[in-house]
Amino acid sequence: MAKLLVPLVMLGAVAGGSHRCPPRCLCPAAAPNPTLLCARTGLLAVPPTLDRGAVELRLADNFIGAVGRSDFANMSSLVHLTLSRNGLRRLAPGAFADLRALRALHLDGNRLPALSGPQLRGLASLRHLILANNQLAAIEPAAFAAFAATVEDLDLSHNNLPALPWEAVAAMASLATLTLDHNLLERVPAGAVARLPRLARLDLTANRLRALPPVPGPPGPSLVAGGNPLHCNCELLWLRRLAVPGRLESCASPPPLAGRLLWAVPEEELACRAPAIAGAVAQPAAVLEGQPLRLGCAAAGDPPPALHWLGPDGRLVQNGSRRALGADGSLELRVATLRDHGAFTCVASNAAGEAAARVEVAVLPLPVPHGDGDGGEAEAAGPGPSDMARAGGNESRATGERRVVAAEVTGSSARIRWLPQRHVPGIRVFQVQYNSSLDDSFVYRWVPAGQKGGFWGGGEHRV
Repeated sequence: MAKLLVPLVMLGAVAGGSHRCPPRCLCPAAAPNPTLLCARTGLLAVPPTLDRGAVELRLADNFIGAVGRSDFANMSSLVHLTLSRNGLRRLAPGAFADLRALRALHLDGNRLPALSGPQLRGLASLRHLILANNQLAAIEPAAFAAFAATVEDLDLSHNNLPALPWEAVAAMASLATLTLDHNLLERVPAGAVARLPRLARLDLTANRLRALPPVPGPPGPSLVAGGNPLHCNCELLWLRRLAVPGRLESCASPPPLAGRLLWAVPEEELACRAPAIAGAVAQPAAVLEGQPLRLGCAAAGDPPPALHWLGPDGRLVQNGSRRALGADGSLELRVATLRDHGAFTCVASNAAGEAAARVEVAVLPLPVPHGDGDGGEAEAAGPGPSDMARAGGNESRATGERRVVAAEVTGSSARIRWLPQRHVPGIRVFQVQYNSSLDDSFVYRWVPAGQKGGFWGGGEHRV
């Protein structure tokens, strides 16, 4: 009986000694470092009695639907964590914040819908992040910030991603393997892959990519991109020159090449078509200064050309407070000025060349009054030290009576007086809008109605 008691006592020491072993888990004493094996044990949550000094923790194939902030608290020695195939739907912000030594995190085979920055905070040593076979539809750029300098293997395959935070991915200087197959990606930005100096393998199989930017090489990363609806034109010549018999990249368009494997298409058939501008027009063609107008431009080519505009001064037009570029290539002038008078140029460009078309725009100056009609205040004539007086020349067509008067003009101010055109009851406030001839940015002032002047709805204001 004494001979049987000794091994039983020793077994108890293995399971319940200095390192606590959660119920239904295995904690092998032969492991060189504290290891917790809790896979396929029917767990509904992360066991609260985990050994906080563990180096490896395996929780795969359970029913853990959420990970809380305290589940892995103080486990600063953990190097390998597996949570695969649990049906995980929620990761609390800071769930891994204490895992500063973690090198491998397996979250594949779960139901995570998105990733935010706080959820993966604290993983400063992470090398391998496996997120395949989830339901990811969005990833915040900040989600990768904690381990951008250390991660070597990123697996996002078999998700629902229509886009990727490519700027955040391009910052991963140590990334060697990027797996993105079986997603909904429609675009890979030019230069994104070239910014990954250590990338050895890129898998883009079965996405929605019609075009692929060149990857660096040779040798460059090993690229797999079959199962995409590629549009085969001159932009894919680089990929055709890498292709060998047996590769699966195929053409979805244009129609003459549809269904053919890219490696079997002769290079001369991968052609592009230079842009042709179908029409460029201003609506309306002539406006008074201060009024809006829209410039439209339509162009065709293969690949579809990019559109941009040059102003009458020959400079590239950019978005601003007064000008807005549309996704369709249109240009909206919210407030036309005299400097917009002249010819705008629409430029269409693609890999095969460019085309240009001019659009004439007429911006007419506002009428400038030459007298105030009542002998009271004289309006400044000519530009002088300030051109504010020219901003308020609104005249009545019927009587010629001036409704806005700018007087006491200096280099930085003017007194603006105005009269109502008709009796408008209920007016509470007027808005005065003005700008300098050297600055397109408008300044706005609100003036209570009837402030001065004794006129119903009229008044005066110094700007």
